[in-house]
Amino acid sequence: MRKILNLDGSIAKNTEEPIIPNDELLHWYEIMVQIRTLDTKGIRLQRQGRVGFHIFTTGQEGHIGIAAALGSDDWVYPAYREHGAALLRGLPLEDIIHHLFANDLDTQKGRRLPGLFGEKNINFVNPSAPIGTQIVQAAGTAYASKYKKDGNVVAVFFGDGATSSNDFHSGMNFGAVFKTPTLFVCMNNQWAISVPLHQQTAAEKIVDKAIGYGIHGIQVDGNDILAMYQVAKEAVERARNGEGPTFIEALTYRLGPHTSSDDPSRYREDSDVENWKNKDPIVRFKKYLIKKGILTEDQDKEMWDHYDNLINELIDQASKRPLPSIETMFDDVYETLPWHLKEQLEEVKKYSNR
Repeated sequence: MRKILNLDGSIAKNTEEPIIPNDELLHWYEIMVQIRTLDTKGIRLQRQGRVGFHIFTTGQEGHIGIAAALGSDDWVYPAYREHGAALLRGLPLEDIIHHLFANDLDTQKGRRLPGLFGEKNINFVNPSAPIGTQIVQAAGTAYASKYKKDGNVVAVFFGDGATSSNDFHSGMNFGAVFKTPTLFVCMNNQWAISVPLHQQTAAEKIVDKAIGYGIHGIQVDGNDILAMYQVAKEAVERARNGEGPTFIEALTYRLGPHTSSDDPSRYREDSDVENWKNKDPIVRFKKYLIKKGILTEDQDKEMWDHYDNLINELIDQASKRPLPSIETMFDDVYETLPWHLKEQLEEVKKYSNR
């Protein structure tokens, strides 16, 4: 398993520390702080009945390292917990909060389950609730990039449970046969909702599945953002050189519930959670930054306080916005509305004006 950072933030023996500008490293950490803070507030909003649903990223912030290895024109097909990748690629923080409230500034127009959003301008594709469906789509997009010779790479994220799906087989096999420039990233967080890993597969390691497809595979510490960046950078280089896809198994852990509708205490031991908290990707990266002299404890506290206040302000603003106009249900399907939908639209307008 590829690892660079020890739990105390030091560099592991016999490993090479990647050369990354200090301001970029600090930016990664800043995004980790943002999405962890969003999780803390998101669950409170849901419990208060102010938003309908929340999906947690807590414990899986290391995925930012994968996104950091991509170019701005590359594609990301997320699963549930890649909010950090969207922020890294330039999605404004307030867009996620407007989306949570499904208000009139929600770019998804209130049509998507909170947390399942996409953004065309940053090649961040809308995920779907059924697991694994994005794997086939990502392999197809990568094939299109290869066909057009545009040099773009596609990274697709999915969980360990998705490796038991038909779409996983189809996407992996297609990618292997046609040598598509794809990063197949399994965020192995040990649980597919309430189903433990050993009930998903009899394989000793999920990464071993790559062998059967003829794909280059590598296992990485998913809570080590530097190792995640390093393996992704290597995979991107292979893909751009026409060497085909890479399957990355990132060992991590979902510290929170699957979603706000889940109670993990019914199926997993608290001791397991506590053990993985010691491997928290944010804490480990913070210790590294402090050792490097890039961050101080005072600066760290200031950053957390800043985003706590900022997100509170954004929540206050978003909660006061109106819902999307009911007429928007007719948008984005037809370039020219057919006659029967025009009639229905006029009826809706009459209703909404009452």
